[in-house]
Amino acid sequence: MNENLKRRNELLAQTVIRGLQSRNMNGYYAETGEEAKKIALSLIPEGSSVTMGGSMSVHEIGLVTALKEGNYRFIDRDQATDKRAAMLQAYDADVFLTSANAMTDDGILINIDGNANRVSAIAQGPRKVIFIVSLNKVCKDPDSAMKRARNIAATANVQRFNLNTPCTKTGTCMDCKSPDTICCQFLMTRFSRHPGRIHVILVNEALGF
Repeated sequence: MNENLKRRNELLAQTVIRGLQSRNMNGYYAETGEEAKKIALSLIPEGSSVTMGGSMSVHEIGLVTALKEGNYRFIDRDQATDKRAAMLQAYDADVFLTSANAMTDDGILINIDGNANRVSAIAQGPRKVIFIVSLNKVCKDPDSAMKRARNIAATANVQRFNLNTPCTKTGTCMDCKSPDTICCQFLMTRFSRHPGRIHVILVNEALGF
């Protein structure tokens, strides 16, 4: 990464962390994905039950592998015979792992979901929620963050899942009502009533979408 951009991101991260603190959420800065993994593991006591939404960022930093190989009870919905039952276990898990589709520089998190298992777990249930968020997802305000979530993150995800939506053909959100749409539920997390529940690790590497 260019040194000027790297330094800019370091400064931006401190702004975002102050915003998160004002919203009763905890923020951390990681220069690399490896450092982000170490911070995440420091927040997860051994023996914890841990599960996640469909986050590429969590996989990319090697956190899932570390949890499976460590002393944790990782609930892997992708390997579960009954995926619904595995997803329901998330609401009583000690730790839920996820990313954000976008966030603002003053700490508001934006997420879009198709089945709502991810956004509902972020909103309520798991005792602790840990976000892995690349700094390239940080936007100036909620409107620009929502536009990023819809036009970049959602569009890339429908390509990943090979779904039949207009954005797979245009590369941009068409505000569709296709049966395959993943833009079903929108969650804006602007404050946490529960101190110590939400933790956001900001990473100075491009991760996810």
